[in-house]
Amino acid sequence: MLNTVKSFIKNAPLFGISLDHPRGKSFKNSVEYWNRRYETGGDSGVGSYGRLAEFKAHVLNGFVNQHQISSVIEYGSGDGAQLKLARYPSYTGVDISAKAVEMCRTIFADDTSKRFLQSDALTPGTTADLSLSLDVIYHLVEDSRFDAYMRQLFASARCFVIVYSSNMERDWPAEHVRHRQFTNWVAQNKPEWCLESTIKNAYPWDPANPQRTSFADFYIFALR
Repeated sequence: MLNTVKSFIKNAPLFGISLDHPRGKSFKNSVEYWNRRYETGGDSGVGSYGRLAEFKAHVLNGFVNQHQISSVIEYGSGDGAQLKLARYPSYTGVDISAKAVEMCRTIFADDTSKRFLQSDALTPGTTADLSLSLDVIYHLVEDSRFDAYMRQLFASARCFVIVYSSNMERDWPAEHVRHRQFTNWVAQNKPEWCLESTIKNAYPWDPANPQRTSFADFYIFALR
């Protein structure tokens, strides 16, 4: 199967949560959730560790090598665990969490091929060959933040966009998760981008084994 591989906008308004996706009283918004999570010692989640992280790295490193990608920008770089497995010539990691950015700068302090920025510090018009979103879209529970994120993700890509996410409309018990059929957004808002291929997860979601499986697949977009 793997042989077939061919910002956050920090100041975006936080209105637009659908009434059929209510959040608990402790949940304020997606930005506050991730800021608090990293600041209290949390990590980027099970998808960035173990066999799920290895699967993602295998796909991405193969794609970067095959297509001779020279630069990558990732929106939602998180704690850096996934990035330890990456082989990118030049990398810019963007995250809404100052703590996450600080962690990555420490981990990769001696690696001059990588830089890390908080969302509002990214220079407008920054682009890369490949724009990357891994395990982020289903965490953007606000409509306006989702829209702003998607526009930044595609605006930053010169050649390819790769999204690793669920792609369905479905309620979920976790307050920080909202599944979206995001490919509909791309078709309606970015018609110049074509869904070139998809790669199914090697470890598809199994509710009996949530720590080692995922509902996310790879979606690879290219300019028409």
